[in-house]
Amino acid sequence: MKIRIGFKKLLFRIIPCAVVGMLLYSQPAAAILQKGDKAPAIKLITTTGQPVTLANYRGYVLVMDFFATWCIPCRQSIPHMVALNQKYGKQGLQVLGVSVDEGNDREVKNFIVDKKITYPVAVSGEEMQADYGLRSIPTIYLINKKGMVAEKFQGYSDQTAKAMEDSIKRLLAE
Repeated sequence: MKIRIGFKKLLFRIIPCAVVGMLLYSQPAAAILQKGDKAPAIKLITTTGQPVTLANYRGYVLVMDFFATWCIPCRQSIPHMVALNQKYGKQGLQVLGVSVDEGNDREVKNFIVDKKITYPVAVSGEEMQADYGLRSIPTIYLINKKGMVAEKFQGYSDQTAKAMEDSIKRLLAE
């Protein structure tokens, strides 16, 4: 008994499988960080030329804010990051802005001035973005005093801001 499949039916079966295969194999494997995971190493240079590693933040609660200058929710979150830095900085909170903008850092430097950002900002490469499993921006990681991922927030809203501040208070008290 011969089974005969029409050309169109065959295409409708093969093409979806091929597309899924290409998508799976074209994307680099990215870490999916979970609460309690050790934060991946960072090695950045801030826009003012200062080297930054995760060791710089040992003993502090770190807010690592992945953003882009063109991202509307990122722009909305910046005043909250500045306020958190000002409010909790003396209690052991550190904020690090990590721009995912491509190209030279002139636009990022202008953004820092325009938004009155008072904490260090660095531009990340693709490797660091993959290490942190970055899929969207803003993505904000809270790293505890021992260098472990305590929370991850994606997007920005008033609810996100409140949840983030509640988590920061808890982490500072530990």
